[in-house]
Amino acid sequence: MSDPQQTAAAPAPKQSNGKRRRLMTLIVLVIIIAAVAYGLYYFLVARFHEATDDAYVNGNVVQITPQVVGTVISVNADDTQTVKVGDPLVALDPADSKVALDQAEANLAQTVRQVRTFFVNNNQYEAQIALRKSDLSRAQDDLKRRMQVAQTGAVSQEEISHARDAVRGAQAALDSAEQELASNRSLTANTTIADHPNVLAAAAKVRDSYINYARNTLPAPVTGYVAKRSVQVGQRVAPGNPLMAIVPLNAVWVDANFKEVQLKHMRIGQPVELTADLYGSSVVFHGKVIGFSAGTGSAFSLLPAQNATGNWIKVVQRLPVRIQLDPKELEQHPLRIGLSMNVDVTIKDEGGGQLGNAQNTVYQTNVFDNYGAQADQEIARIIQQNAGTGAGAPASSSTSSAHGRATKSASAAKLM
Repeated sequence: MSDPQQTAAAPAPKQSNGKRRRLMTLIVLVIIIAAVAYGLYYFLVARFHEATDDAYVNGNVVQITPQVVGTVISVNADDTQTVKVGDPLVALDPADSKVALDQAEANLAQTVRQVRTFFVNNNQYEAQIALRKSDLSRAQDDLKRRMQVAQTGAVSQEEISHARDAVRGAQAALDSAEQELASNRSLTANTTIADHPNVLAAAAKVRDSYINYARNTLPAPVTGYVAKRSVQVGQRVAPGNPLMAIVPLNAVWVDANFKEVQLKHMRIGQPVELTADLYGSSVVFHGKVIGFSAGTGSAFSLLPAQNATGNWIKVVQRLPVRIQLDPKELEQHPLRIGLSMNVDVTIKDEGGGQLGNAQNTVYQTNVFDNYGAQADQEIARIIQQNAGTGAGAPASSSTSSAHGRATKSASAAKLM
């Protein structure tokens, strides 16, 4: 009875093997399809991308430091506050610099008046020369008349001798006046009151004192957020002491640290997509590669690795890559320095360069330019007040020569 039962159950293993075979075939097909799909994805998409999560937001940290010694009397900004370019941040006690400025301005005014005297003396010496020429001419006429009547005995030899002495004395006086004029003209030749060397030296002291006085107020060189404020009212500060910092968040960038094996096809100008842990994957930033660091992070670390030692272990190095962000996207979703970023660089276009084609960036501010212009205005005001408009005080070389000709004509009219 057992034989028919065994005969009836024999086909069951064949059916089980067929199901297993079909299952294995299906699994193999799925694996092949997945491999082909991944291969297509790699060759069409993935091989043109390099990604890393070792990336952080970076930016300029503008230090606010004094340029003169002083005591802090006012602090007008604090951490997390926004300041605009030119806003006064810190004020120092201006008492000492104000005294120095007043002394320099007084010295300039006195110098201008002294130089003005030089120009006035030119006219005075020219008048003296005209007078001495008149005296010489009169003495020569007297000598000539006496010589004409000397044969008649009407004039003694003593009078003739006195007449000759008078001529020699008048000539000496004329020579002396001409030398005095030449000496004074050497102080005023080819210059005006405003361009005189003595005035320029005094004006330089005023400019220096005025700039030192203006530096008692520390303006914001850029627009940004205040950070790292350490200055306190009453603190005595010296040039170079960091008082606070300003971070312009509208110009931050991302430093992405890629492995050295990821940099073979990376070039300047390639597009980048970034996400921040702050906003999540729903907010995508767009940027481009703008430069590569000149060395790896370990090379510029505080304690560089000593690769020449015997216990050397090879470690894959990372090179910082700078990525510029879209300013409009930064305005909509601000980033802070130090935030983590996820970076994906599209490396399909390799037309850019790596080092030679990097663009140079210029950072500058013009908040200090007004100091020199304001000092020049103050100097011009002092010179104008003390130069006067009288004789011998020319505002320019042309007015000086015209005034000299007018003075000569007036002197000649008086002598006639």
